[in-house]
Amino acid sequence: MEVREARDTGFSETVVARTHRMSDPAAAAAALAAEAALLEGRLSVLREAIETVDARIHAVSETLRRLRLSAAGSPDNEAPAGREGGARIAPSTPGPT
Repeated sequence: MEVREARDTGFSETVVARTHRMSDPAAAAAALAAEAALLEGRLSVLREAIETVDARIHAVSETLRRLRLSAAGSPDNEAPAGREGGARIAPSTPGPT
């Protein structure tokens, strides 16, 4: 693997360059395992952040739906009186975890 390909694989360039020059396969494997563990940790943090954002989107969507219904005065999806059309926001669905 060349260093310039590192961005495409997700490994940092320094780890790829360092492991490429290593003559000991065990040391290279250990370095790559450490990098993988670091990336797993980052992935976990990003997944938690996505879940938080998804929950917030769901809450805001629900609030907007309730406001739209109360402004319309009926449970059907008509726009409030005096407004043409109206933006619709689809309720969010939980994404894969």
